[in-house]
Amino acid sequence: MRLLVVEDEARIAELVRSALLRDGFAVDVIGLCNDAREALATTPYDATILDLGLPDGDGLRLLKELRGRGNAVPVLVLTARDAVEHRVAGLDAGADDYLIKPFAMAELVARTKALLRRPGGALGITLKAGNVVFDTIGRDVRVADKGLVLTRREIAILEHLMRRAGRVVPKSVLEDKLYGVDDELESNAIPVHVHHLRRKLMDHAATIEIHTVRGIGYLLVDSRS
Repeated sequence: MRLLVVEDEARIAELVRSALLRDGFAVDVIGLCNDAREALATTPYDATILDLGLPDGDGLRLLKELRGRGNAVPVLVLTARDAVEHRVAGLDAGADDYLIKPFAMAELVARTKALLRRPGGALGITLKAGNVVFDTIGRDVRVADKGLVLTRREIAILEHLMRRAGRVVPKSVLEDKLYGVDDELESNAIPVHVHHLRRKLMDHAATIEIHTVRGIGYLLVDSRS
């Protein structure tokens, strides 16, 4: 899952980014309204965390513009404005949730996940394919009821493939979802992760297989079908 954090206070932005990275998200951090406007227009983020007090504009206006263009990306608003009328204004402008500064990072991560679990959101609760079960909340993968230890990016790849089981997932989509704009991405990064993931699934007798569709991407299928 790829998230956009729009926050101009560098310390808060880094704390938020680190907390979300630890939970397996790819995160882009932007500190200006205009840059956020451009990013949201060109990148299909799974959710946005938006501060209202930005140096070059009001985040509330940006939110209204976003909804006016029909962009339904889930938005969690961060602000120091704690009056009831401010919270109402944010929700009326199209915010999905509201978090008052200062806040606990654990709560921010939990609220972000809650947005993604809503109907139509990017997170389901449990994914199943073959004899593999993936708890997207606990980030726990089990093969025939035995735990499977995966790296953060292996888990992210498996999640995307399981959500689109039976359909080809382009390599470029995995790159966009797994890496933020500030992450270094080598050309063979995804193939290497897929290779390790495929090997671990085989070693644990998983009945799902990851096929490489040359020049396009990857396809997850149940070998028993």
